[in-house]
Amino acid sequence: MNRKQRIDELNVFPVPDGDTGTNMSMTMSAGLRELEMMASEGVETMSKALASALLRGARGNSGVILSLLFRGIAKGLQDKETASNQELAEALEMGVEAAYKAVMKPTEGTILTVARLSAQKAKEIAGEIEDLPVFWEAVCGACKEALENTPNQLEALRKAGVVDAGGMGLYVIFTGMLHFFQTGEILPLKEEERVVTLDNFKDAAAEYDGEITFTYCTEFIVMKDDPAPRAEDAKAYLSTIGDSLVVVEDDDILKVHVHTDNPGNALQKGLSYGSLTNMKIENMREQHANKKKAAKKREGEQFSYRPVDPSIEYGFVAVSAGAGLQALFKELGVEHVVSGGQTMNPSTDDILRAIEATPAKNVFVLPNNKNIIMAAEQAADMTDRGVTVLQTRTIPQGISALLAFDPEGALEENRLNMTRALDAVSTGQITFAARDSQFDGHKIREGEILALENGKISFTEKDLVKAAYKLTKSMLKKESSFVTVYYGEDITNEQKEQVEKLLTDKLGDDLDLNFVEGGQPVYYLIISVE
Repeated sequence: MNRKQRIDELNVFPVPDGDTGTNMSMTMSAGLRELEMMASEGVETMSKALASALLRGARGNSGVILSLLFRGIAKGLQDKETASNQELAEALEMGVEAAYKAVMKPTEGTILTVARLSAQKAKEIAGEIEDLPVFWEAVCGACKEALENTPNQLEALRKAGVVDAGGMGLYVIFTGMLHFFQTGEILPLKEEERVVTLDNFKDAAAEYDGEITFTYCTEFIVMKDDPAPRAEDAKAYLSTIGDSLVVVEDDDILKVHVHTDNPGNALQKGLSYGSLTNMKIENMREQHANKKKAAKKREGEQFSYRPVDPSIEYGFVAVSAGAGLQALFKELGVEHVVSGGQTMNPSTDDILRAIEATPAKNVFVLPNNKNIIMAAEQAADMTDRGVTVLQTRTIPQGISALLAFDPEGALEENRLNMTRALDAVSTGQITFAARDSQFDGHKIREGEILALENGKISFTEKDLVKAAYKLTKSMLKKESSFVTVYYGEDITNEQKEQVEKLLTDKLGDDLDLNFVEGGQPVYYLIISVE
C-alpha cells in the first residue's frame, strides 16, 4: 500500500486510468481493517477473515485477482492453527489455481505469472528450509525475478520500459509480509518519496488533500527556444512565489508544476524560455471543498437490503459516473446505479449491496467497464437471488443492452438478445493522454487528445472538435444509422456547440444524431454508433 502511486504510474495505457496500485491498496486496506478488529487467532481463522474482507473490498481486476489468491490460500490453511512452510507453499499454490480459474483468458506476463512462479518456488524449497523468514525471502526473490521478466512476455510492457503493475503490487505485498516475518512489525502506511522524472510527472493537485497554503495549482509546458538548461533558474524564481514545486526538463521541453497565488507570474517566467502549451490552472480551495461535498454525498448513498419479491421478475443494477448518464440509466429502468467507472472502480461489496437492494428474482448487472466485470461476477456469487452479469465494457453497450430488454421475455432469451445488442454497438471515446508514452505504434505526448475506438487507440489530435468528427466518421459502417454523443463534465459549452454543428453539417443527412449531457469524468465525449 505504501507504493500505490508508483504502481499506478506503471500502467502502460496512456488514458488516465492508472489505478492498479490504488485498487490493490484499497482491496488490502479492507482486509487490514478486518484484521485490526480481531484478536490474534490461528491461521485458519485469520486467513479466512482476511479472504472474506478482501473479496468484499476488491476493486478492479487486479483487486479481484488478489482477493481470489488469498481466498485460495485460506482454503489451503483450513483446519490449521499453525502452518509449516510446506503447508504455506501448498496454500499459495491453491491460491494461484483459484486466481487462474477466474480469468477467462489468462495472459502471461501479468500478476498471474508472478504469483504462479512465486508459488512454484515455494513448493520447490519448502521441504529444504524450516526458517519462515528465510523461506519467504526466497519466495520474494522468485517473485522479483518473475516481475522483472514480465517485459519479455508482454510487448506493451517492453515498449514502455516498465514491469507489470499488478505483478509489482503483488511483489510489494509479499515483501511487506517478509518484513513482518522478520521483525514482527507491520510497515507504516506512509507513501514513499517519489523521484520525479519526465516519465512520471503527474498532477499533484488531484491528490492534494491537506492544508492549502496557496490557492492555484499551476501547470504548463514550455517548448524551449534552445536546449540550454532552464530548470534551476525556474526553480529559483518559482520557489519565491509558491510551493509544491516540480520542474523537470529535457533538451526540448520544460515541465512546471507549482502551487501559487500568482499563476500569471509563473506563466510569464515560462514565456521567458519559449512558447507555452498544456497550460492548466486549478483553484485548489474550490477543488477541496467540492471533494468534501462529494465524499459527504457518497456517504449518504446507502443501498438497503430488500428480500426477493416473487412478484418482481426482473431488476437492473448498472455502474456509471456522471449525473446525466446515471439519470439516463434510471429512465431506462435501472433501479440502482452504483457510482463508478474509469479511475474509480467500485468494490465487490458496493455492487453486492446494490444487487441486494433490488428485490427482483433475477437481477441483470451492467458493469459498463472492463475493469469492473470481475468484481461484478464475484458479487453475483455472493447473493441470495439470481444474477446475470452482462459483459458490458462501455456505457453505450450498457444502454443498448437495456433497450433490447423485453419484460415479457424469458431470462435466457433476454440474456441472448441483450448480449447481441451490446455486441452490435461501437463505442468511441475522446480523452487526453495522462503521460508521455509509446503505445501500439503511436508516439503520444502528455496532454494530447486521444481517440479510442472500441477500447483501442485510434489516433491522437490537438483539436477536440476535429477529433470528434474524425473518430465518428471512422466508426461508421454502411449499415450504421444511429449516432449518440454523450458530453463529459470537462468539455466547454463552446466545444459542445462546435461538435454538434460539425457532426450535423457533415453527417446529419444520412444519420439519426442525438446529443446527450452525460456529465461523465475522464472522457470529454463518448460516442455510440449503431
